Amino acid sequence: MRLNDDKRQKNQLQQALAFPETGRSEAPERSWRGTESWLAKHKSESLASTEQLMEEICEQENCKQALARVKANKGSPGIDGMTVEKLPDYLKQHWPEIREQLLSGTYKPQPVKRVEIPKPDGGMRKLGIPTARDRLIQQMGIQVLQRSWDPTFSEHSYGFRPGRSAHQAVAQAQRYIADGYGWVVDLDLEKFFDRVNHDRLMAKLAQRISDKRVLKLIRRFLQAGVMENGLVSPVDEGTPQGGPLSPLLSNIVLDELDRELERRGHRFVRYADDNNIYVSSERAGKRVMEGITRFLTTKLKLKVNQAKSAVSRPKDRKFLGFSFTGGKEPRRRIAPKALLRFKARIRELTCRTRGISMEQRAKELSTYLRGWRSYFGFCQTSSTLESLDQWLRRRLRSVLWKQWKRGRTRFAELRKRNIGPDLAAKTAGSTHGPWHLANSWALAMALPNSYFDSLGLPRLTGSH
Repeated sequence: MRLNDDKRQKNQLQQALAFPETGRSEAPERSWRGTESWLAKHKSESLASTEQLMEEICEQENCKQALARVKANKGSPGIDGMTVEKLPDYLKQHWPEIREQLLSGTYKPQPVKRVEIPKPDGGMRKLGIPTARDRLIQQMGIQVLQRSWDPTFSEHSYGFRPGRSAHQAVAQAQRYIADGYGWVVDLDLEKFFDRVNHDRLMAKLAQRISDKRVLKLIRRFLQAGVMENGLVSPVDEGTPQGGPLSPLLSNIVLDELDRELERRGHRFVRYADDNNIYVSSERAGKRVMEGITRFLTTKLKLKVNQAKSAVSRPKDRKFLGFSFTGGKEPRRRIAPKALLRFKARIRELTCRTRGISMEQRAKELSTYLRGWRSYFGFCQTSSTLESLDQWLRRRLRSVLWKQWKRGRTRFAELRKRNIGPDLAAKTAGSTHGPWHLANSWALAMALPNSYFDSLGLPRLTGSH
């Protein structure tokens, strides 16, 4: 009988994006609209309060959505080498077994693969990359847990939440400054994701999750260990960055900080572990810094990075890549370090020694520029974007001038672009270098902005 059930599930799996239909042991399937109505009716309650939470996690529609999300996010393979592209075929063979392990509470995640990436401000950030299979299961879990936990989070929390964004957080910070709170307590939590106390986190989860299988699964994900240089090391604290579950767990941990700040009546904005509190004076800021540092250290067992934390004017600090101008009506501007990172990346992509065509170069630049503009285009200092546009196109003109190499070729290319013979000869025979000549009248006319527009290169300003 059991064998027949498994075969039936496997056939259904192949017909429904690698997942079986809801079985008898699962909770009835809800539509998203029904779920939202249920949440609206019971705003303070949690779906996680039932004993059937794991059945809800394993529901067919939830699994299909999780698989689509994991495939869309792509990402590197974990320690088993399986890519997300191979995951659907793997599930066609193994999903009934995985599902049974989840429902029986015996599923064991694999260790995460440890990788290090450079931080924007220097140093290295440690990431833990779960296997594709574990990423799927984490995504399945977070979709159910987030629906119940997210409505209960603080309105001052903006990170990793549906319908909320970094731009909203920056705009709220700007409103506080405009309202006269011209000092910021900029708190930096030292290695936050590496220091989360597992026992405190699990105790908090257990207050609202009664399904012990789910609690056991989360604990196993936290303690799965990390593989580095072929060796697996145990983990007794922290939530490894790199998996879908980590952002939600971090919000659950820091929700306690949000509630404390609300209780004290502070005006603050939090995005993940970036937390800014806005006050009216430096003296008040120092008092708040001292009190909240004590709370974080003694109550949440977290450590404040004293070197990176400060009480200062908002124009002298950065928040999510942005800063603010001074005055009564502060404007959003791009933080200096973010501008330096932008220029460093553009220099890499426009290096004159790269032997690629301008078309290929424009294609690479376009991918980066569109992503950068969609985020930093939120600034209110258009002159900065205009100067970056000019700087970028000057670099591209110098690239072409370098590629034309000899004077004869340069003269011919200028003439081809309707530059008069005298000006073309004078420019082609100049002893100045590419960067200087890229700003000349001849190259500006020969390679106008419209030429770069024709290559599909987006501008940082305007509608191009």
